[in-house]
Amino acid sequence: MRFRDYVKEMTAVIRDRDPAMKDDKEVYLYPCFWAIWKYRKAHELYLKGKFYRARKISQRAARKWGIEIHPGATIGKGFFIDHGHGVVIGETTIIGDNCTLYQGVTLGGTGKEKGKRHPTLEDNVLVSTGAKILGSFTIGAGSKIGAGSVVLSEVPPHATVIGIPGRVVKIDDTVLPNKELDQVHIPDPVLRDINALSERVQELKRLVENTR
Repeated sequence: MRFRDYVKEMTAVIRDRDPAMKDDKEVYLYPCFWAIWKYRKAHELYLKGKFYRARKISQRAARKWGIEIHPGATIGKGFFIDHGHGVVIGETTIIGDNCTLYQGVTLGGTGKEKGKRHPTLEDNVLVSTGAKILGSFTIGAGSKIGAGSVVLSEVPPHATVIGIPGRVVKIDDTVLPNKELDQVHIPDPVLRDINALSERVQELKRLVENTR
C-alpha cells in the first residue's frame, strides 16, 4: 500500500470512530497511525522471510509509540487502536476487517500452545480498555469484549463478553460494534442476580411481617 492511500484510509477510519478528531491533519498525531503503518511495512518483510529486519522495525515502533504488533500477525483493513498505549498483539494473531482495540489490550498466548498460539478476531470486533484475550481460539464477528475482561475461550458471533474469566452475557445479531463504541453500558448479570435476590428478601420480609 502506498503511504498516500494509507493516510486516506486511516483518516476515514479515525473520523468514523473517534469524535475527538476535528481536523484531517490530526491523523498524523495518533500513535496507532504510525504503529500500524510500521506494522504493514514489517509484515511485508516478514512474509519474505526477512525476520530480523521485520522485528527491528516492530520493536522500534513499540518503543516509540507504545504499541507492540508482531510483524507475523495478520491484520485486515479498517483497523483502529484508540489511544493505544500498552497494546500487545502476538505473532500468530489474526484480525479481520474493521476491528477496534483500546489501550491496554493484549492479544496473547498462554505459553502452552504450539504453532497457532494467539487469538483470531473476526470482522467488526470491539475489544475494550484493558481486556486480555489469551490463547488460540476465535472471537466471532461483531462481538464486543468488555473493559478489563480476561477471555480464555471461544466467543460466538455478535456476543458481549465481560468478567474474569470472560463470560457471554448477551448475543444480539443486530449489534454493529463499530457503530456502537460503548464500553460502559454492558449487561451485568451478577448485579442483576443480586438485585433479584434483594427484591426476594424484601418480599419475604413483608410476608413475615404480615403473618405476625
